[in-house]
Amino acid sequence: MSAVHKDPLALLPELLLLTGAVVTLLAGSFLPRHRQWLTRLPALAALAAAITAAAILAAGDTRTVYTRTYALDAATATARVVIPAAALLVLALATDRVRGTRRETEFSVLVLLASLGSVVLAGSSDLLVLAVGFLLASIPLYGLAGWARDPLGAEATLKLYLMGALSGITMLLGIAVLYATGGATTYHALADGLRDAPRAAVAVGLVALLAGLLFKAGAVPVHFWVPDATAGTTVPAAAFLTTVPKIGALIALYRVLTVIPGDRVDWRLLIAALAALSMTLGNFAAFSQTDPRRLLGYSTISQVGYLLMAVVVADRADALRGLLFYLAAYALTNLAAFAVLAAVPHLDTLRSYRGLGRHHPWLAAALAVCLLGLVGTPPTAVFVGKLTVFAATWDGRFGWLVVIAAVNTLASLFYYLRWIAPAVATGPAPPAPEPWGRATALAAATGTLALGMAAGPVLSLLDGRLIR
Repeated sequence: MSAVHKDPLALLPELLLLTGAVVTLLAGSFLPRHRQWLTRLPALAALAAAITAAAILAAGDTRTVYTRTYALDAATATARVVIPAAALLVLALATDRVRGTRRETEFSVLVLLASLGSVVLAGSSDLLVLAVGFLLASIPLYGLAGWARDPLGAEATLKLYLMGALSGITMLLGIAVLYATGGATTYHALADGLRDAPRAAVAVGLVALLAGLLFKAGAVPVHFWVPDATAGTTVPAAAFLTTVPKIGALIALYRVLTVIPGDRVDWRLLIAALAALSMTLGNFAAFSQTDPRRLLGYSTISQVGYLLMAVVVADRADALRGLLFYLAAYALTNLAAFAVLAAVPHLDTLRSYRGLGRHHPWLAAALAVCLLGLVGTPPTAVFVGKLTVFAATWDGRFGWLVVIAAVNTLASLFYYLRWIAPAVATGPAPPAPEPWGRATALAAATGTLALGMAAGPVLSLLDGRLIR
């Protein structure tokens, strides 16, 4: 444990994100509208600097700082790299949409602040810091959802806000109950305090706490906002909403559940049931979708179900390794899919993608890679992530959950192929793709293939970090 004055640079990546948000906001306040694009430069610089600082600090020892309220370990290091990298991709695919608008600066600022909140959420080792991270990761999302100020965006924002407010209040109630029963807010002290606490009180506190984190992850039973917000908001905002908050929420969920004594509450069975419900509901609800954005919204719900499998066996080191790798793979692949949507924003149904492969073959290839990647097709990164998580879950004696996940994976192939089939069929030439969306789609699709083929060294690196 390090005191504040002994470890002043412990939160350097977070401070860089905060500084970038402030500088971007101030720059946008003084620049004329036709020069607002310049505000993206400090935002991009802050994200790049945060990634660099996180990579350097990742070589340090695993520890907690600031009186054990914030963890510096493999999970935090992964979040510090993956979240800013995902934010960079979001800003890139958003360029064509936000350029020249009156709220161009605000988009970058909101992305930076929400990214900061997600990182804090992932690194928190204290219930109060967890609450602060949740709020910081949530409030900017409401602005992002309604950024376009159109009727659909207003509806998406209202649904997101109402569900977020209810989940947040419930989460704060859970924090209060756990603090009252455990006598502490830091995780290391809470783990000891809850061992002799009443089971009913621990169960109530845990379930209430789960409401907020499951909302951020977009999992059942607080998933209702996901398809509506994904379809109602702009494509860049939808890409961010369905990707970045999940990273912080799932890592935070992993940390919290390792604190709860298994003899007090059988939380593993609860999370396993929620994982099975999330993947099943997400997949079967996606079957009948004709809007690609709603399809991806339900797809993200199913992906959370697979990711929650690693949380079920949270006591295993290979589960955390699989979760971290899967999160990185999912971020790349999901953002690649949304980048394709950003490249051809006028194609609003699956059938309208006819002719894309003939007239824009590289973009169609990127679409096929990311959709088959979400299924878990080799050699994509999601395949390795799923395989690692499935193996850890099986070894953790939850074979029935692995069987359900395997059946759901096969079922998901149906609705992804419903999108790929018209994209590779002959048809009239679609509108010319937006340049930044196309470039981001190609880069992210290439990245998911590269990460999948480099999975061995990456997993070895995570293993080395986890055993310190």
